[in-house]
Amino acid sequence: MSFATDSPVHSSSSDDFAALIDAELEVGSSGSSPDEQDNEEEEVDADSDNDDGDDEEDDSNDDLNDHRNKRCKTEKLDDLEGPQGSTSQGLIEEKLEVSLNKDTCSHPGSFGQMCILCGQRVGDESSVTFGYIHKGLRLGNDEIVRLRSTDMKNLLRHKKLYLVLDLDHTLLNSTQLNHLTAEEEYLKGQSDSLQDVSKGSLFMLEFMQMMTKLRPFVRTFLKEASEMFEMYIYTMGDRPYALEMAKLLDPKKEYFNGRVISRDDGTQKHQKGLDVVLGQDSAVVILDDTENAWTKHKDNLILMERYHFFASSCRQFGFDCKSLSQLKSDESEPDGALASILKILRQIHHIFFDELDSDLASRDVRQVLKTVRKEVLKNCKIVFSRVFPTKFQPENHLLWKMAEQLGATCSTETDSSVTHIVSMDAGTEKSRWAVKENKFLVHPRWIEAANFFWQKQPEENFPVSQTKNQ
Repeated sequence: MSFATDSPVHSSSSDDFAALIDAELEVGSSGSSPDEQDNEEEEVDADSDNDDGDDEEDDSNDDLNDHRNKRCKTEKLDDLEGPQGSTSQGLIEEKLEVSLNKDTCSHPGSFGQMCILCGQRVGDESSVTFGYIHKGLRLGNDEIVRLRSTDMKNLLRHKKLYLVLDLDHTLLNSTQLNHLTAEEEYLKGQSDSLQDVSKGSLFMLEFMQMMTKLRPFVRTFLKEASEMFEMYIYTMGDRPYALEMAKLLDPKKEYFNGRVISRDDGTQKHQKGLDVVLGQDSAVVILDDTENAWTKHKDNLILMERYHFFASSCRQFGFDCKSLSQLKSDESEPDGALASILKILRQIHHIFFDELDSDLASRDVRQVLKTVRKEVLKNCKIVFSRVFPTKFQPENHLLWKMAEQLGATCSTETDSSVTHIVSMDAGTEKSRWAVKENKFLVHPRWIEAANFFWQKQPEENFPVSQTKNQ
């Protein structure tokens, strides 16, 4: 089996792929070298020719033997030049072909700077490391394109896209045991067994001095998402941590099948990129709580509301409030972030496969994401009041851009077509106008919540209070 013609993407595991590569290398190194084989063949031919000569004359003298030897050599040369393909000619052609193949090999991949096809030493200039598939594996750019194209066709036949999932604050929340507060000590007595992690959600990993809480609804989310997507884990944590979290999320190895990418596998420090994902960008959806980690792929991203179960997580992001664990509470299973996003993923999948008229291979999930996002605040006209710093260009503010991406129209002036005033102070002139004209007066968090949940939120849940100095 040739690596250049068979994709490793669907191998049963990275070990299977390693076996494939090992077999490939064994084929190239087993047996004698072509030079040795040529020498052996020539010796056999020479022996055969000598036997024929011995049959012609048993009692010839030395001169006759010399003459016969010269004749045999001439006959061998004639055989090589003749139109009929002799064994020697085939060996020579084979040697030439091997030499030619080495000169023209495209070097699709390498281990330890050695091409997996021709065995030549190759550089790293135009290749990408795929260490999560097999340690030391690098694939050339052309081979990556070929693998992505092949895998894309297979995935589309099965009506699937790609889903890249962040770990921390998206699917789970982890903390060091020594970071637990006194109010969280009770958690140590409530941790679930590691013998059957499929039945638990709170785990104490003493060998890592860590505690991990899975986000509510995560198991249902993974099960249903796997029917629509081929899924990857992609975390900024190190590889040992990523693999341990994968065991908790996918104990039966049903969902990720070795597709676990850590910061050790990335090509840029403090950044995530789809260059190490064997899926075409046009078919990838990303779930992550950190937008800045995906500077080159924001059009693929669904920004997740962060899951802050432990107090250390709140402190990490500067929140001066009690965590869910301190409140002895948790997100809602049916109404939490993952349940909401699963509905959006179903909608995206449906539009991509069932509503678009273009050829399947030419469709782009990024355009679908934009379309779905623009429906969230469609028909809303928003005016901001004292939300932006003085002299700041409002159209350049994050909230303004976010509202427009969600389908809203933004303005700086009030008129009868305005539907919402967004403010942090109920005492401003525009806020009072909203109350008088029976318009919605909402806090900026209303836009942020709509962005996280991809759904317009009830305005009454985001009231605006009057500041004390008014």
